[in-house]
Amino acid sequence: MELKIKKLDPNARIPQVATSGSAGMDLYACIEQSITLAPGQLRLIPTGIAIELPDNGCAAFLYARSGLGVKHGICLSNGVGVIDSDYRGEICVGLCNVSDKPYVIEPFERVAQMVIAPVFVPTVKEVAELGETDRGAGGFGSTGRS
Repeated sequence: MELKIKKLDPNARIPQVATSGSAGMDLYACIEQSITLAPGQLRLIPTGIAIELPDNGCAAFLYARSGLGVKHGICLSNGVGVIDSDYRGEICVGLCNVSDKPYVIEPFERVAQMVIAPVFVPTVKEVAELGETDRGAGGFGSTGRS
């Protein structure tokens, strides 16, 4: 499988995996100067790259970097970013600061991780009834606390 990457900015960094077992590739902030993300602030961070996924059977998913989220409260503002197989524009990362302290994003800092994964898009069919299960409509804690 091949992921094609185009630099839209000559200074952009190509996504890299940190280790041979990494599921995600690090995405880098393609910015010329530091950006301070105040508590509660949302900001769109450019990466300077566009991608071409191998086919329509996969998508790219953007996730927070665990170190930024756990240690600094820097998360993706949309939870998980979804990059469709036919999108050819710049990959940008929506970040939010959920901590009580400002956070400074430095040029070329790793700001998110991108995972390429298969997707299944079913044919949608409206029905009058759904199949029965043991769980049924129970949700939000219906299976117990543990």
